[in-house]
Amino acid sequence: MIIDERMAAFIDSFDKGNTPFLDEIERSAREAQVPVIRRSMQGLLKFLLELAKPKSILEVGSAVGFSALLMSEYAPEDCRITTIEKYEKRIPVARENFRRAGQEERITLLEGDATEILKALEGSFDFIFMDAAKGQYIHFLPDILRLLAPGGLLVSDNVLQDGDIMESRFAVTRRNRTIHARMREYLYELKHQPQLETVILPVGDGVTLSVKKR
Repeated sequence: MIIDERMAAFIDSFDKGNTPFLDEIERSAREAQVPVIRRSMQGLLKFLLELAKPKSILEVGSAVGFSALLMSEYAPEDCRITTIEKYEKRIPVARENFRRAGQEERITLLEGDATEILKALEGSFDFIFMDAAKGQYIHFLPDILRLLAPGGLLVSDNVLQDGDIMESRFAVTRRNRTIHARMREYLYELKHQPQLETVILPVGDGVTLSVKKR
């Protein structure tokens, strides 16, 4: 945890919760050890969606569809969501969850490698949520910048790696050094990219909020 666990639990205790269906998906995902956004991140997403009122959302990393369905609950009714997932075992679960929620027409699931799918996407999105393989964020960024509408918001989750990001590369395990280096590069690019204004927040496992300048 980036912040004290007791403090995080105290803050989360005020959360008004989600629908029973979303609670069911979250519970099933955690039991199956499928990553689901933390309660603090859920609260931040709800707030941002109410503030931004996007008409189009792009999500990179669907998993079993929990966050896409959460966003569909809090985005405007006419908002359309496009979400990308490449892990074959999770795709049918996500599709079934979208069907059960009656959100098949609002949520489009694209199957495959996000690097290739992003290159092929056209148009623009008001709101982009990055929640995929952390080591790939830096590679996604050029197409994310192209696809993000002026005035649009880019939300990137899990950027502080349980606090390891601030450590020397020699203080992290050898197998995590590539991800460590790439995430540091990603954070630097977000903060120094002329098209963006970015803030880094210690929410959940770390999140960045980046607005594309008009």
